[in-house]
Amino acid sequence: MNVPTSRLARLTSRGPDAPLAVLMVCMGNICRSPTAHGVLAQRVEDAGLAGAVQVDSAGTHGYHIGAPPDARSQAHALRRGYDLSTQRARRLSAADFGTFDLVLVMDGANEQAARAVCPPAQRHKLMRLTDFCTRHAASEVPDPYYGGDAGFEQVLDLVEDACDGLLAQLRALRPGAVG
Repeated sequence: MNVPTSRLARLTSRGPDAPLAVLMVCMGNICRSPTAHGVLAQRVEDAGLAGAVQVDSAGTHGYHIGAPPDARSQAHALRRGYDLSTQRARRLSAADFGTFDLVLVMDGANEQAARAVCPPAQRHKLMRLTDFCTRHAASEVPDPYYGGDAGFEQVLDLVEDACDGLLAQLRALRPGAVG
């Protein structure tokens, strides 16, 4: 895990009763970020934390606005118990940085594109999802779009690890509000 506890504590300082808002971001919002959105939302629900953590996703590009997640992402996620079918792609906006406590990108290109729309005063909220991995040594969640089944499974492995790491760290910082 690469996120210093002090940095995360600064981001989650709205108060113990305010829900933590997390935004997952990839390029088109049809593969990686909806998967991360679905995994974290399910983990939050399973932990009984639905009122304490809110999750959404967006893309840095507007290629697929209004479209559901890629059918392959949905199929692989569903096999692991995550239903992505109600999600619809949307584009990241500057306003998202005021709404969300954490904006978690999937790779360096997403980080660069997100940073370009992020108001300077909100840049501390921008991190990579893989910063929260505890079992995998990865700096990016690779885009599975042009690959086969193994790529979608790898995305799920990395996302599950990172979401577990994020929840563990949030529980340590906000034990009364996050578990």
